[in-house]
Amino acid sequence: MTLWQGRLQAAPAAVLMAFTASLSFDRRLAPFDLAGSRAHVHGLGRAGILSDQEVQVLLTALQRVGEELEDGSFRFQPGDEDIHTAIERRVTEMDREIGAKLHSGRSRNDQVATAMRLYTKHALVGVARGILELQRALLHRAQEAEDAYLPGYTHLQRAQPVLLAHHLLAHGWALARDVDRMVETVARLDTSPLGAGALAGSALPLDPDGVAAELGFARRFENSLDAVSDRDFVAEALFDLALTGVHLSRIGEEVALWSSAEFGFLELDDTYATGSSMLPQKKNPDIAELARGKSGRLIGHLAGFLATLKGLPLAYNRDLQEDKEPLFDAVDQLSAALPAVSGLLSTARFDTAAMQSAADGDTSVATDLAEWLVGRGMPWRRAHELVGSIVRSSLERHVPLAELIEASPDLGTEALFLLEPGTTVTRRTTPGGAGPAAVALQLDRFRDRLRVDSERVAHAGA
Repeated sequence: MTLWQGRLQAAPAAVLMAFTASLSFDRRLAPFDLAGSRAHVHGLGRAGILSDQEVQVLLTALQRVGEELEDGSFRFQPGDEDIHTAIERRVTEMDREIGAKLHSGRSRNDQVATAMRLYTKHALVGVARGILELQRALLHRAQEAEDAYLPGYTHLQRAQPVLLAHHLLAHGWALARDVDRMVETVARLDTSPLGAGALAGSALPLDPDGVAAELGFARRFENSLDAVSDRDFVAEALFDLALTGVHLSRIGEEVALWSSAEFGFLELDDTYATGSSMLPQKKNPDIAELARGKSGRLIGHLAGFLATLKGLPLAYNRDLQEDKEPLFDAVDQLSAALPAVSGLLSTARFDTAAMQSAADGDTSVATDLAEWLVGRGMPWRRAHELVGSIVRSSLERHVPLAELIEASPDLGTEALFLLEPGTTVTRRTTPGGAGPAAVALQLDRFRDRLRVDSERVAHAGA
């Protein structure tokens, strides 16, 4: 039995039901639909549409449905198009007369929109908590790194030495923006659509403000047409999740590179690596590679859903059913990826000797030589050209860079100290830079940011 059978004489075709049903994937909305239904029943009671006794009957029935869904005794029927229909059908089975009043003043349009907003709030807060755990892992490894350094790269070519802590915290700050976006998305979607009806509200004396407050929403809708058709929050959540996936992909790419013999900067713990079915010597960074690979899947969810939204008129259209699977999958993928990447980074062994050996190559000192000349009064462009010509000459003539520096009238023996291993990284003094003093301050600021964001996430999930 469908919710809309009164208008149509014939039963729906099997292929129609098979194509339009969403029960196979929207079951996870059950606790949120139940919460919305309880609040709706309370609102109907306050409006005098339901008696106190009817309110209690419906609340008891909803509680029982929740228990059946939780313990697995709930029996779905062929006519259950979605979880919302299934719950109402079961409530009506318990009391046909009073159960039939559950949907008074409500449409599946505002009902589903409410459940999706409640789910999205819950899901984003959960993902944000996972990001915070990854940030804590990065912070711990950064603190452990102390004065270890490695080459910083641009264009995947060695550029300047940076402290390992600085490199790790760079990922931490990117993830902090992800947390910030999710908290802000939760704040923007914190609007209850319940009471908007199918599109125009209701002639019944509903209480959307009271229902919104009971459900923990910050506000109720302002426009009923917008309330039932708005899926901006899903698109925004998909963007937040996709960009987090991109940031995990960047970490995964570096882990894959660093753990290769060509780099040799990192060794995976056996518990966070896989082997090969044919090559006995292999230790593969599958977590890193899947984190990298799944980012494309998350980007696809966002692009596909935006394409779904772009051609829709007001108000509700069944196309909006396509909001669920991409969002559910994106949440699932990140919920699995975040602890896996956290575990990988927490247990990996950094080969700081290999890192520092790579960073101590002669050419990595080039920028410091130019800045040393600027400090002695030489214009930057002239210093850049001079050092560039010396580096080129060293490479082409196979002459040690130190000899050419010593022979240069502008550099000489005074500049040779810059070639000492580990010297140049200590010269980074600007705020936010890769030198020891700046990184020590950055560690403090990152700890503070984690504390503040943890409080913001906890508040968003309250």
